Amino acid sequence: MFAQVYGSTTIGINGTLVTVEADIASGIPAFDIVGLADGSVRESKERVRAAIKNTGFEFPSRRITVNLAPADIKKGSSGLDLPIAVAILAASGQLNAEFCKNYVFAAELSLEGRLREIVGILPMSIDCFEHKFKKMMVAAENAQEALLAGALEIYAPKDLNEVAAHLEGQSPLKPIEKNTILQTPSIIDDFADVQGQFVAKRALEIAAAGGHNILMTGPPGSGKTMLARRMPSILPEMTAAEALETTKIYSIAGLLKANSGLVTQRPFRNPHNTASDAGMVGGGRIPRPGEVTLSHNGVLFLDELPEFPRVVLEALRQPLEDGEVNISRINASFCFPAKFMFVAAMNPCPCGRSNDGTQNCSCSEIEIKRYHKRISGPLLDRIDINIFVPRLEYTDIAGKSEEEPSSQIKKRVEAARKIQTERLKNWKISSNSQMTHKHIKELCILSNESQKLLEQAFHKMNLSARGYDRVIKVAQTIADLDKSLHINATHIAEAIQFRNDAKIAIRRA
Repeated sequence: MFAQVYGSTTIGINGTLVTVEADIASGIPAFDIVGLADGSVRESKERVRAAIKNTGFEFPSRRITVNLAPADIKKGSSGLDLPIAVAILAASGQLNAEFCKNYVFAAELSLEGRLREIVGILPMSIDCFEHKFKKMMVAAENAQEALLAGALEIYAPKDLNEVAAHLEGQSPLKPIEKNTILQTPSIIDDFADVQGQFVAKRALEIAAAGGHNILMTGPPGSGKTMLARRMPSILPEMTAAEALETTKIYSIAGLLKANSGLVTQRPFRNPHNTASDAGMVGGGRIPRPGEVTLSHNGVLFLDELPEFPRVVLEALRQPLEDGEVNISRINASFCFPAKFMFVAAMNPCPCGRSNDGTQNCSCSEIEIKRYHKRISGPLLDRIDINIFVPRLEYTDIAGKSEEEPSSQIKKRVEAARKIQTERLKNWKISSNSQMTHKHIKELCILSNESQKLLEQAFHKMNLSARGYDRVIKVAQTIADLDKSLHINATHIAEAIQFRNDAKIAIRRA
């Protein structure tokens, strides 16, 4: 006999519908799964066999062939356990095959037949909704996540017996109701805790307002990491589309807690400098998102930037420029989104005391040059703002004055982003950092004085074409913060200073 049911798997960060066909024929008893199944799916044979027997059903002692279509896509989800088991029960006449076609099944099976949660259920449920399915069966731990997809009826049976009882109409299950409790926001560090460092705070405000990449150079203890960790507190609130997209990514990565809602806080990722290139940009036999994708719509912070392997840093060049990561494999190509703010910190030299003012640097000029050469010119060219963060004075540390809280800075950032959104809406981009040279030529209005100043800086600083564009983008953000319709000379001057600040300070050391 033959039966057909539907399951789902994930490809990249998207769900893909899988048609599970089961055929039971006479012959020597065998159980084969075909259709480019990965190891986790091939192992499902033993889980399915034990689950069917241990829930009181009969496992057919005949030749069983299960096909997973489309056969040219690699399937690597243990969530295909349940549709394979249901297909076998339907093909053997123990379930009504017609009723089974109305559902998409996605759950792992234990040996006793219980349904277990899987990763990536949100993109699977979104794909089911787009394919016009109305009903889906998942494990109880995945139910709330699946409901985020839209108007789907989600059922969460405990085990294979409850699945069968529901499909046969003996003991119908009620659809799971959506939990109205949103994900509890974590406590975010506030800029009010940071004493002094007014120039660095101004630079971070500009970076947040325009979505610009920033590099902070300074001696140990100057507050670079402390400042970076407070970046999410001044970024604009996530839109509904951004929240759903970010939640999809975290679902694929298995980083969502059971029964949690949408991810509503912008991600902040801080990988260690031992991270591999695959861990940073994504990869693996079946590619999974890396840190740059987990930072999508948020912040990627690399502390001690020169300590990262050169191959890892060079792998960042494409996502920084294109906002996505393309990974090619023999069977398919994958595109992961990677639109993030890049925030990095480093010491001015190996010992960290260059230009400290209080301690003598023990590094030779050759050692300092070698240290800085660990970061390539093309990568530095993709960083919009480059500032020096000096060691704090005693009066700054011991001062009693109240610092500006993140909430006040965030209001200015959101006001600037609103101006950008209105200006860029016809181009389907949302921040100044995403502008191309074409956008700059059409949308950025420079005064005569600002054009002359920019021309001088172009020759004196030996700016590349990319560097020229990035100076204008930062200047446009400064103009937006000032609510100015034009880019004035003061805006260009500040943008140039922020691009060259750290280099000047290190040269003076």
